[in-house]
Amino acid sequence: MSQDNLINLECTVCHNLNYQTRKNKKNTKERLQLQKFCKHCKKKTLHKETK
Repeated sequence: MSQDNLINLECTVCHNLNYQTRKNKKNTKERLQLQKFCKHCKKKTLHKETK
């Protein structure tokens, strides 16, 4: 897995880094936001891309 394409997703409720995923930075300039399951909150929450 290439390290330059990896991004971290952070829960907006508890602020834990839960997921890592890839993103094509040439096509997508804005930050990624996804509904994912947070293990700490035990529910689906919005996860945002961090730097």
